[in-house]
Amino acid sequence: MEKGGDRALYLYMGTREKEIYRVTIVGTIVNAVLVAIKFVAGIMERSSALVADAVHSLTDFITDIIVLVFVHISGKPNDEQHRYGHGKFETLATTIIGVLLSAAGIGLLINGGEQVWKSLNGEALPEPTWIALAVAFVSVIAKEILYRYTVREGKRLNSDAVIANGWHHRSDAISSISTMVGIGGAMFLGEKWRIFDPLAAAVVSIFIIKAGYDIIKPAINELLEASLPKEQTDEIDKLIRSIDGVRGLHNMRTRKIGNAIAVDMHVKMDGNLSLTKAHEIATSIEQAIRKEYGEESYINVHMEPV
Repeated sequence: MEKGGDRALYLYMGTREKEIYRVTIVGTIVNAVLVAIKFVAGIMERSSALVADAVHSLTDFITDIIVLVFVHISGKPNDEQHRYGHGKFETLATTIIGVLLSAAGIGLLINGGEQVWKSLNGEALPEPTWIALAVAFVSVIAKEILYRYTVREGKRLNSDAVIANGWHHRSDAISSISTMVGIGGAMFLGEKWRIFDPLAAAVVSIFIIKAGYDIIKPAINELLEASLPKEQTDEIDKLIRSIDGVRGLHNMRTRKIGNAIAVDMHVKMDGNLSLTKAHEIATSIEQAIRKEYGEESYINVHMEPV
């Protein structure tokens, strides 16, 4: 790419980085407030479920910090050590978020299981209060709004890390729902039904673990240089073959680098073409792919004479 194109791409990445910062900082502020409120209310109002929910919100706060740090690194321009840019740092951030999400789910499952076991063995669980119920309700509303906002902006900015962080917000909302149901059951159904609190948390934690796995799997595939999905590869193949002057295509290799795609290919052209004309066809291929998949795409065209 020419210097002017490099500058345009750098400016684009800088704007994208600022937008990701803005979205993530909103989540960081909300999470910090919720963590403080949940811990205080959970301890004072004797709700183990709310304390566990506060721990889950704390992991949300930590993932916000991870996104802020790694997106800054991924937004840096190419250098001598990273000729393909720093996009995979964002993929690494996505992986860490998925791991923390799964770990939070496992922690909630263990905590809920311990509380259920104590209740089944005759140990009386503490009775939560209206304050704990109100805090859980506020957390559900706040985190659901934050989830919708973060995922929407993540899709607009084409950031897997931001989208993953949005799903972490949704998992926190689900966790708070289970907390709210458990607290409500313990309050209104009597002492023997206080088992609802940890039981609901244990059930929902399974869904949280699954959400973490769904985030980790594609990120790990990307870090291990997996090819793009077959549907996308077929679309790229069809796009290249539709360009005037392309006689054939083979040995195409694809992968993701952060939120950009990389495509290497061997393209057959008329052997009697001038070097200038062949270069024009190769440029047309690059422009078509970048128009469809983003200016930050990495493209390598090897020309072969028919």
